[in-house]
Amino acid sequence: MDLDDTAARLGVPVEEIERVHRLAGDRPSAPLPAKADAPTILDRLAVRPDDAAEIMAGWPDPDSPLWTPELRWLLDRSIALVRADLGGHGWLPPGPELPRERGPAWRHLYVYAYLALVDVVTTYHRDHGIADAVSWVTLADLGRNLTIDRRMHREGWPVMQSWLTLHARGGIYELGRLQHQRGGTAIDLHIPDSGPLTPEAVAASLDEARVFFPRHFPDERYTAFSCGSWLLDPQLREYLPEDSNIVRFQRRFELEPYEEPEGLDADVEVLRFVFRTLSTPLDQLPRRTVLQRAVVDHLKAGRNWRWRRGRFPI
Repeated sequence: MDLDDTAARLGVPVEEIERVHRLAGDRPSAPLPAKADAPTILDRLAVRPDDAAEIMAGWPDPDSPLWTPELRWLLDRSIALVRADLGGHGWLPPGPELPRERGPAWRHLYVYAYLALVDVVTTYHRDHGIADAVSWVTLADLGRNLTIDRRMHREGWPVMQSWLTLHARGGIYELGRLQHQRGGTAIDLHIPDSGPLTPEAVAASLDEARVFFPRHFPDERYTAFSCGSWLLDPQLREYLPEDSNIVRFQRRFELEPYEEPEGLDADVEVLRFVFRTLSTPLDQLPRRTVLQRAVVDHLKAGRNWRWRRGRFPI
């Protein structure tokens, strides 16, 4: 195939297509579920009806005029790329960022890839003795992210399409309030948008992880929990009360020396998670909560937020 022509037709840099071609090679893909089964699966993945309707409207039927040869190639090779790293837990973009305004096939190509990998990753889960309930609550992060992306007027997806490959490879598990990512000697903690970050909920999730990983991944030896987040920025204590959930969460961690993260802007991430926008002027952002006021006032004062990493022993 002509990679330059494929890239031009997709409207993406040829380097991105070369990367997919190199990583996927001729490795096996995976079929999508039967279209008749898709609504039930989407419901189990917590996909809202409006998002599900779009996904069904763009379904890659063999005779669909929405799916050009290059889109079908990218879908097939993206599935193969992610499947080839089954069990992996590093950051893995599944393919290039597409011009999603072109329609549902373009907008949801990586959702279709995710759906194709559901059977693959749930089989991986079962092979590790993981309960179906954990599988489905973990994989339902798809619906949560689609909802957030819609709230963000489609600004959020470029990060989400890579984030969700963790779920599709068995690299992350949602255990109670927190998501737990495998890797190295530390379990990396993530905080989904799913309610208050109370000390009790955090403690219960950590306790669950202490049992879960030795049971299901006995060959992996974890000695610590770790986290990288703007939530660990000590500057938040200038604005938040000492008994706030965020400050109490911070107290669990011993911070690593600060290093500017490569390819990550903490100010952007704060706006993404607190306001679910990347483009709204500061003067137009809501100020209903202490955290919202803190974020805006800090940035309007010409200061920057920091992405901090910390850890504590298991």
